[in-house]
Parts: sequence; structure tokens; C-alpha cells
Amino acid sequence: MSASLDNPSASDEIVVDVQRRRFLTTATTVVGAAGAAALGVQFFSSMSPSARALAAGAPVEADISLIEAGAQLTVEWRGKPVWIVNRTDEMLATLGENDGLLKDPNCEKAVQPDYARNAFRSREQHKNYIVLVGICTHLGCSPAYVPDMTAGINPALKSGWECACHGSAFDIAGRVTSTSPAATNLEVPPYQYLNDTTVLVGDDGASA
Repeated sequence: MSASLDNPSASDEIVVDVQRRRFLTTATTVVGAAGAAALGVQFFSSMSPSARALAAGAPVEADISLIEAGAQLTVEWRGKPVWIVNRTDEMLATLGENDGLLKDPNCEKAVQPDYARNAFRSREQHKNYIVLVGICTHLGCSPAYVPDMTAGINPALKSGWECACHGSAFDIAGRVTSTSPAATNLEVPPYQYLNDTTVLVGDDGASA
């Protein structure tokens, strides 16, 4: 006390010093809290799945009423192209003629769900429509759809898919020819019909 009475300037310095310490303490606390909040946002953001990650494995709906007879629609599922083809009756009629040209005509290897293990490789109630993963089973290229294959790699197939990379060919049921480097038929993904015009790719339903 005597110091503040005898020397007013010293008292002023003490008051200023205390105020400065309080300011610095408050400022440090605020900055620290802000930094922690920022780190918290980054941490929780990194733990939350992104919309892209959720979409990568989510089922995809497709309106098949838009597909004309003989035409192909491509949708994306899990980052892969998935083909949906509205096969004509004429295309289906050629399937029985292809067996002698194929490696696995009866689809004995498990590259399709059980409900697609039939002559059409599709659900029976919608046999004209086939759903296939559009990736060649050789080295992962994407074959081209050829509705009329009479001048293609294997004209005996009439219609199907041709892979220009290494010459693999698949019939209109996605079955690979015996002369192709690809070892297995094209994959049929899980799918179901939500109604007569909507296919859900990536989910075959509880009753499948």
C-alpha cells in the first residue's frame, strides 16, 4: 500500500499489468476453444460417411419403360456400369441356338443369383429384360452392345456384346463364347422389380 501512496506511477503499472494478464488469459482461452471446436468439426466430419460413399453401394432405380425393344439402358451401381436390355422375342429365340458356341451355356458357375440361373438369365416374370454388370470378365474392359452381330467378332451369335480389347464375345444372355479369352459369363447383379416399370439394381428383396 505504501508503494501505491508514495509512488502513484508504480500503482498504475500494477493495475495495467493485472489487466493485461486478464486479457491474455481470456484471449488464450477463447483461441484454444475455437481451435478445439475446429478440430472437433474435422474429426467428426472424418468419421461421418460422405454422400459419395453412401451412394457408392446404394441400390439404383431404373425406369425400364424408357427402353425401346432391342435397346440398352446403362446405369451406374457401385461405380460400375450396369446394362438393362429390353430383348426382343427374336433375340430370345436365338438363345437355344448358341449352346454349342459357349463355355458355360447352362450358367453353372456362380456369376448370377439363383433366380437368374435359367435359359434367359433373368427373372421369369420379366424374361425379356436382362440386367448385367457391363464389365468383361477377362481384364475388366467394357464390351460394346451389338444388337446385330452378323458382321462382328462372332456372327453366329446374332446379337450380344463384343469386347474390342481382346476379342471376347457374349450372347444376348451375357454368356461367353468358347473362343473368348474371358473365362466366365457376364455377371448378373442382385436386382428386383418394384413394379412393372421400375427395376431396383443392387437389392433383390427379402423374398428373392
